[in-house]
Amino acid sequence: MHSENYPSRLLAEAVEQFSKLPGIGERSALRMALFLLRQKKEEALAFGTALNNLVEHVVFCKICHNLSDTEICSICSSKKRNKTILCIVENVRDVISIENTHQFNGLYHILGGIISPMEGIGPNDLEIESLIRRVHSEKINEVIFALSATMEGDTTNYYIYKKIKSYVDKISVIARGVSFGDELEYTDEITLGRSIVQRTLFENSSSQ
Repeated sequence: MHSENYPSRLLAEAVEQFSKLPGIGERSALRMALFLLRQKKEEALAFGTALNNLVEHVVFCKICHNLSDTEICSICSSKKRNKTILCIVENVRDVISIENTHQFNGLYHILGGIISPMEGIGPNDLEIESLIRRVHSEKINEVIFALSATMEGDTTNYYIYKKIKSYVDKISVIARGVSFGDELEYTDEITLGRSIVQRTLFENSSSQ
């Protein structure tokens, strides 16, 4: 980016930062910066305050690794959740997608990714050991695999299944209403909700 093309150095700096966001080019970044300048000062400052609070105060839940404003997230600390059912997901976006279906009332465990040798991601790079500790220490009756329906997702399912099958009464996987190759966050809420409700035992699934 050529800052000399901008009438203000501060505008150029703002455009440079916006353009670092995924899918945002310099033109889109300029539109965003100019949009903020057209807003009332207090509204633009509120935007900046929200970003600052996001960076300074949002943490990872020490139990499930979800994003949280506190040490333990609202889902893990809720007395209304079924604490005997644990749903394993890849990332925070998947938790949001499942919560939007209103079809699941258990707890979550976020792995932070899936096993992908092509990308150099192995079991030790994910929150698998903390998952195993949870299964050992908490009264978990069922574990649900809700990872993306991809080869990497199935590989991760099977790896974890081998690690925990001796300690959990029931291990299930969401139904294949989610087509193979699909990522969870891009699945519509009705299909995803039905896939959770109609989950099947993992040992009977075709992923082994």
